[in-house]
Amino acid sequence: MVEDDVGMMTGQGQCSIPVSTFDAECIPMLVGGSVAGRYAVGGAVVVMGPAGMVVIMEAGDGLDRSGVWNAEEVRLLGPAPATVADRLMGSSWGGDETLLPIHIAVRVEGEVLYLGTGRVSQAGTSDGVLTDCEIRLKSPLSREFLDRVRPLLPPEDLPGPEWLRHVNGDRVAALKEFITGWYPALAEADAEGVRPATTRTAPHVPDGLRQLYRLAEQRPGVLGVQNRILPETSLHTDLRGEMRIFGDESQGGFFWSLLWTLDEPEADPTVWFGEFDEEPIAEQEPLSGFLIQFSLFEASMGADYLALPGRLTALQVEQITQALQPVPLRPFWPWAPTHFYVAPGLVMRISSEDGEEFDVWAGATHRCALNPLADFPIDWLRFDG
Repeated sequence: MVEDDVGMMTGQGQCSIPVSTFDAECIPMLVGGSVAGRYAVGGAVVVMGPAGMVVIMEAGDGLDRSGVWNAEEVRLLGPAPATVADRLMGSSWGGDETLLPIHIAVRVEGEVLYLGTGRVSQAGTSDGVLTDCEIRLKSPLSREFLDRVRPLLPPEDLPGPEWLRHVNGDRVAALKEFITGWYPALAEADAEGVRPATTRTAPHVPDGLRQLYRLAEQRPGVLGVQNRILPETSLHTDLRGEMRIFGDESQGGFFWSLLWTLDEPEADPTVWFGEFDEEPIAEQEPLSGFLIQFSLFEASMGADYLALPGRLTALQVEQITQALQPVPLRPFWPWAPTHFYVAPGLVMRISSEDGEEFDVWAGATHRCALNPLADFPIDWLRFDG
């Protein structure tokens, strides 16, 4: 966008500038009197000057475009020119007293709506090039205003919870139905680059793990994003040679293992949770249930759309899960027993160490799957619905 294609900017009444309506002539004022450059960045336009920056985005919603992400955050996708990247990356490190303001606006139906100022909260680079940037708004947007500047795309088919009917019967079928519903399969050309090598060197692998490895050929995300299931070629025994480690935490804080034996593996063995030199603790569910729980946990962690409240009371947990279906398995993870609840396109995990305060994390395949949670009187740390 350049000055002669801006019709009008309209504030929502909570802006840092002292007027609610202004035209393109105000852009130099916002950036310091003179415009040093205008740049196209990921579908947005960035106007820079000696005292600030204006980022003008198009209204809309999508993972592959710059735009408003939620009531508190906008996302600018690269690649960005070095001049823009230097300014943005610098604003993520300096103290408040040294920051140049970043003004955010969105073009909607012939006018440009002003969202206020923000600061960079996170930025990513690849080979020295800025690829993505998250800018946190100084003042959150109202729901009405958010719906104007981020009109939702029509949802794709949401994966349903029908797989639940198999959880206490055919768990192989339950796991497969959940994973194939939640994760889209890679195209054949893409899958060739990530498909685990076929191997015959590990014959003593239970059938449940073999099934997960087969699913991972087309859906590599099923092996985890926060925690991970080790590739079949990376399975190994512990230092005492008693347990076979098949999964661990991403930073190595703990691991999961199975009793190592030269005999044929049990059909559905006990899973053991281990931490450093501590005695291992048995997970409450055997491997068949554990793999469902692991998959639910990782699906919620790796989801594009999240709903994260602060700690909740037992009453709040009861209220927020009323519209969801519980997964009928015993608690997951000995550190903080965790239960799972699901709805179309949604996985919620709830854990507690003392039974009084609860940590809640919900992940969704589409923004609209979070709608059942929107009206609860909860202080959200992040809500992408």
